[in-house]
Amino acid sequence: MKILMVSAECVPFAKTGGLADAVAALSIALEKLGHEVKIIMPRYYKIDRDTLELLEGPMGVYTGYIENWTAVYHKTLPGSKDVQTYFIDHEKCFGRDGIYGTPAEPDFSDNPYRFSLLCNAAFQLCRKLDWYPDIIHGHDWQAGLAPTLLKLNERWKVEFAHTASVFTIHNLGYQGNYDKGNFPLTSLEWEHFYDSGFEDYDRINFIRAGLCSSHEITTVSPTYAREIQMPENGFRMDGILRSRSGDLTGILNGVDTEVWNPGKDKKIPVNYTVKTLAKKAQNKAALQEKMGLDVDPDVPLIGIITRLADQKGIAEIFAPSYGCAYRMCTEMKVQMVVLGSGEQWCENELRALESKLPNFKAYIGYDDALSHLIEAGADFFLMPSRYEPCGLNQMYSLLYGTLPIVRRTGGLADTVQQYNESTGDGTGFIMDALTPGAVFDTVGWAVNAWYNHRDHIEMMKKRAMEQNFTWEGSAKEYLKVYEKALNKVR
Repeated sequence: MKILMVSAECVPFAKTGGLADAVAALSIALEKLGHEVKIIMPRYYKIDRDTLELLEGPMGVYTGYIENWTAVYHKTLPGSKDVQTYFIDHEKCFGRDGIYGTPAEPDFSDNPYRFSLLCNAAFQLCRKLDWYPDIIHGHDWQAGLAPTLLKLNERWKVEFAHTASVFTIHNLGYQGNYDKGNFPLTSLEWEHFYDSGFEDYDRINFIRAGLCSSHEITTVSPTYAREIQMPENGFRMDGILRSRSGDLTGILNGVDTEVWNPGKDKKIPVNYTVKTLAKKAQNKAALQEKMGLDVDPDVPLIGIITRLADQKGIAEIFAPSYGCAYRMCTEMKVQMVVLGSGEQWCENELRALESKLPNFKAYIGYDDALSHLIEAGADFFLMPSRYEPCGLNQMYSLLYGTLPIVRRTGGLADTVQQYNESTGDGTGFIMDALTPGAVFDTVGWAVNAWYNHRDHIEMMKKRAMEQNFTWEGSAKEYLKVYEKALNKVR
């Protein structure tokens, strides 16, 4: 099967979240199963042209009546044999800092133009390569136009007559909603403003178009697939998703165990496995030392790696006079390490907490090596998300024997098993409500188990490390969806 991934992100080239990890890992897993995969994405300013290979000749891409001349570069995706990643090079669209925006302009005003160019370029690239996919797989709102173009513009052309589309929702909270004056940039005629799915209260909505036009829809966990069909989690798309429930499949993201594996992780001081779990303590000591905490194996260390955004439950942990972080660090004998960036108020509060609390340390920004050390060195990982389509860090934590403390939502509910204090069963600690009190009490429950049921903690760590989150199983589920989509065009 030939598969073209259309995505705004892909590791190691550009990343803002789990989307980038998923696109790369899924592509590699599909290749290992014998399929031919290509990826198309923008060449952002930070992606050095000198590390890429230029395709001969420029490529013209229309956005409406405007022809844009682009260069196309390519490179084999690291970790794959021959997954070619193609980069659309267009300075006006992508030659700037930021993927979707900057701190000064969080959402670029010309994003409809930028990602319309990407989606139109996907079809032009196929023509340039004389390579036509069985499946065009669009990821998140930035690729929502791709299945729409296939349905309304391209299916009538012989080269795409048997191509089907799959659209994956990685986070329904981000939809690509803009003024309808941008609609002509999509290359769709005005007569399709309504029947394309783009119209959203007299504006355009890229994710809505993808949901309406694709042959099949997936999202990144079974629980999230159910949640987004309800008004409280559907971000106004729940009606469309209920109407297409037969075409909607929740497939849990996997983990790239070549990268996230405590037995061979080169970014941690000491490797360990479930059979050598005692060595994990050396990583804890290294994390404590690096962050300026007392090196003490007997104090439970809570790690947090997060975007500082409302979705992640940051107000309930960190909001001044509301969040519970200060109480946890003063009323419980614990240590806490935070790695993250995002909303300015929260970054400021992390600095304030660090100045007041000797057992609280924060790193503002992102440091990949530190993220690995936190997963390996922490005893617990706190992730009380308001909603979480899949979540990767709780799976990393489990594989590293770091017990998650999570809210029962989305992929968190699908991957963490509740602790049973009578038997010691489970792999983590789960709260149902999201309030400062619920977070405080659930962390307190975990800390109490640490001090009073250490045998349970050790059993849970071993059980957690034995979980299987490989991408091979997820890729096989995607292949079933691809077959369903292809059956609709045969």
